[in-house]
Amino acid sequence: MSRTAEQLAMDPAGRTPLEVAERLGVDPARGLSAEEAARRLAEHGPNRLAEGKKESGLQAFLRQYQDFMQIVLLVAAAVNLVVTGDVGTSLVLAGLTLFNAVIGLRQEAKAEESVAALAQLMKTVARVRRDAQAVEIDAADLVPGDVVLVEAGNRVPADGRITLAATLEIEEAALTGESLPVGKSIDPVLGEDVPLGDRTCMAYMNTSVTRGRGEIVITATGMDTEIGHIADLLANTEADKTPLQKQLDGLSKIIAFIAAVALVFVVVLGLVRGESFDTLFITGVALAVAAIPTGLPAVVTALLSMGTREIARRNAIVKRLPAVETLGSTSAICSDKTGTLTLNKMTARELVIPGQNVFTVSGEGYGTAGEIKHVGGSRIDLDPYLLPMVLCADAVLDGESLIGDPTEGALIVLGAKGGLDIDATRRDFPRIAEVPFDSEYKFMATFHEMTGADGRPVVRCYVKGAPDVLVARGGFYRAADGGLVPVTDENRHLALEANDRMADSGERVMVVAQRDFDPSGFDPAADLIGLVSDLTLLAIVGIVDPPRPEARAAIAECHSAGIRVRMITGDHATTAAAIARELGIEGRALTGTEFATMSDEDLLAQLDRIGVIARVAPEDKIRLVQLLKRSGNVVAMTGDGVNDAPALKAADIGVAMGITGTEVSKEAAVMILTDDNFATIVNAVSYGRTLYDNLVKYLRFQMSTLVAYIAIFLTAGVLDVAGGVPLNPLQILWLNMVIDIPIAIALGFDQATKGLMERPPRPVAAPVLSRSNWVRLCVQGAIMTIGSLVAYQIGDDLDGAVVAATMLLTTLSIFHVVAGLMSRDQVGTLFDRDAMPGLAQLRRYGLAVLAIVAVTTIDLLERIFGTTELDGRQWGICIALAASLLVVEEIIKLALRRRAG
Repeated sequence: MSRTAEQLAMDPAGRTPLEVAERLGVDPARGLSAEEAARRLAEHGPNRLAEGKKESGLQAFLRQYQDFMQIVLLVAAAVNLVVTGDVGTSLVLAGLTLFNAVIGLRQEAKAEESVAALAQLMKTVARVRRDAQAVEIDAADLVPGDVVLVEAGNRVPADGRITLAATLEIEEAALTGESLPVGKSIDPVLGEDVPLGDRTCMAYMNTSVTRGRGEIVITATGMDTEIGHIADLLANTEADKTPLQKQLDGLSKIIAFIAAVALVFVVVLGLVRGESFDTLFITGVALAVAAIPTGLPAVVTALLSMGTREIARRNAIVKRLPAVETLGSTSAICSDKTGTLTLNKMTARELVIPGQNVFTVSGEGYGTAGEIKHVGGSRIDLDPYLLPMVLCADAVLDGESLIGDPTEGALIVLGAKGGLDIDATRRDFPRIAEVPFDSEYKFMATFHEMTGADGRPVVRCYVKGAPDVLVARGGFYRAADGGLVPVTDENRHLALEANDRMADSGERVMVVAQRDFDPSGFDPAADLIGLVSDLTLLAIVGIVDPPRPEARAAIAECHSAGIRVRMITGDHATTAAAIARELGIEGRALTGTEFATMSDEDLLAQLDRIGVIARVAPEDKIRLVQLLKRSGNVVAMTGDGVNDAPALKAADIGVAMGITGTEVSKEAAVMILTDDNFATIVNAVSYGRTLYDNLVKYLRFQMSTLVAYIAIFLTAGVLDVAGGVPLNPLQILWLNMVIDIPIAIALGFDQATKGLMERPPRPVAAPVLSRSNWVRLCVQGAIMTIGSLVAYQIGDDLDGAVVAATMLLTTLSIFHVVAGLMSRDQVGTLFDRDAMPGLAQLRRYGLAVLAIVAVTTIDLLERIFGTTELDGRQWGICIALAASLLVVEEIIKLALRRRAG
């Protein structure tokens, strides 16, 4: 068996340090030899992640042509050139596809670089023991079996088994989601499939040492590490099309099918009449250009692009355009807890003096603004209780930033809120000895020269640590007058009950205590751990990573909008459930182990009743996203850690934190919150719904005009109007690209419809246009068809073919403006002052009107598009015919309003 296979066959967490070292062929006291390290480097390769395959510029450009409408336009351009030799029309069609592609490329310039970002994180220097000497090497040169030396402030360079742990604590939030540093030991962790956060004898690549020092025998490097496993998941996670992309793809195919049927009908009819193939082909090209919504990709891309700028103004950066629309249809948000719903800053919430007082603490994070509040009539001097929190701690505040252990940060901030000057207090009472924290005995003790209650000098031992340990070592309570009350079986419950209540609330509980010694008999070099007994228990502190203040309101708004929020975290289930209750997240809490053991069928049946999943692995997050998608949800996944990245990519929309988020999560996500504010997601969802609603307005307008195009060609072919070619390809492009686009922009940036955030999310399977929408659009198309052809006949009878063609184009163009105005509201009248478009939108409708006038008055445009100038009588006929659509639509709206109530 090869060394790699042997390595994979064993679980180093369940083995002793000696067993792991023997299996890896290394003596921890000497490390590997330089020769052996070189041999293993050649065998295993460098300690790097595999490079992801990058998309070339050409591939990115060609990807823009995967859109169905782009393909149809290209085919039409090529066939037109081959059959008719009409270079101008073919160039215009091909140029249109280029225009669409360039717009898409400009907005998607940032390539997918998730794996590259992971590799960038790995650039670090490692201190290793080789040939019995401690040397520094590039972390890329690490191999399995290397002995790495770490201390506070170091980044762990590869996965390994801890062989020495001296008060060693490692912060693993980016990998596991655990909000607190994990105390490490050398003891094996037995069991199968133990979650990463519970493997206390292991250290993982790109986690940070926050306290103590240690030695690690490397067990995995590069892609074999846990972070390498995540990189592999990320590289193999497919990003699906958004709901809007799927809907538009389907819509385009339906339109193309209808156009194809119409084209066959027109060609067959023409052949029966004996018309030449060249004439019929020109008719076919014109019909294809008319029936395919040539402006749709450009308009949708432009609207989404402008939407990204608007959302950026609201503190969210969208990397891929369709994600803006996806936000609006989001029905499930899977949110990471630490740093997303919470501040990722440990904060003291309450202070209990056993048997006496309960104090609540205001303020959050590492800012010292806040108060320690008490019930009236129970004020006491808190200095004796707060001094150990400041003196028995190594953490340092730098403004509102913390250097050191987060739990210590909560305690020293509590001391500052109680009025203690941290720096001055530490200067006045320096340590003369200490017992560093160790996970074996679960406390820290410091010794200071102070003055006792009777005025005599004492050496005071301040202790902070785990409640069970300190209560067991306690001999007294401190009475309100400063006296000592012995701890007995009758009063021990005072401390235990307070501890249990806080723990059940999801708080991390710390106890502070003290003991005085006679200075003459105190020896700093003695066994200090043995002195930490018969303690006077002072206070019990409840500490939490508090929810973001705005998160609860944001979750409540999600609830009213029909969006289900779930908390997905690497933290403990009790803590996560408590935070979830405080935030208003509904549903029971599951552990990652429970989640992993349940079948897909069981989970699908219970998804609605699950609100929290704790201690999750990256695979569990991806599985949850996939199950929610199977249930018909549009899923948003928020997160900030490396462990969130695969699920961010698998979700319909991945949302990363811009401030606290790792580069990996930012690259995997399609949206980044620049303020790390969960409430920003709700603002983005609201805007996404507005944008989608406006896009539907545009699609109603676009589809009604497309129905009219097809009907005009079919009717003209049947009735032999304008030789069966009522519009030429360039006239159709003028309508689609010059007149329709200002109308489309006006619709796309219309004011938000009232009550959007009180509606439930639209179902994923719901068509973008309903059956009733299509019936109404066909009615509108029929009116436009009749009106346009009547205009042609009037013009042809009175003034000839050129005037007739111009009147048809003009009437149809005015119909488009009216259709745009009528598409804004399916029920409300246009003649309501509140229903009128805003000034910016009116300007855009004005541009469309100017274009209608320009093509009939400017000589150059008349020659290009085959039009002529119209007189007042002809304009009046065109406007009167187009007004018929307004009249019919207002009658329909009136009937709908009366039916509704």
